[in-house]
Amino acid sequence: MTRAAVPPPSVLVLAAQTAEELMMPNPISLREDATIPEAVAVLTDRGFSAAPVIDEAGHPIGVLSRTDILIHEREQVRHALPAEDIHAEGWRTRHEGFSIEIADSTLVRDIMTPTVFTVNENTSAADVVKRMCDLKVHQLFVVDQDDALVGVISALDIVRHLRPVT
Repeated sequence: MTRAAVPPPSVLVLAAQTAEELMMPNPISLREDATIPEAVAVLTDRGFSAAPVIDEAGHPIGVLSRTDILIHEREQVRHALPAEDIHAEGWRTRHEGFSIEIADSTLVRDIMTPTVFTVNENTSAADVVKRMCDLKVHQLFVVDQDDALVGVISALDIVRHLRPVT
């Protein structure tokens, strides 16, 4: 049996110099005063699992994830009807033969995760990677000089900028 030759290990370098080069600009975000149904529509339409939450000035103040929404919805349904009437589909429940939708006027700011990790547009790409590793997060928000949200950097964005040394 012949063994296939194992290629020598290659070294990868980050082809970007700054956070601005790594980021996805103009990210979809949620207003803090949006309702949960509005947020669900945005996340579902875009196929996102989470989105940054911004205040009136465009500053990131939190993150709303599908998990945050599911936890909230479970609590809403649990308080609305007896446990035996709750269905796994989420908002829809059945009570006395009727399918009803639980009205939800809860605002995004009420259930979001209020932790925000940011970097400046001019932060070096190496510092972005270090910060992500130190914080053990998969995403950082990029803010401008006024602390307004201008981009998002995900771990996948970093991987996309890796190039082999030739």
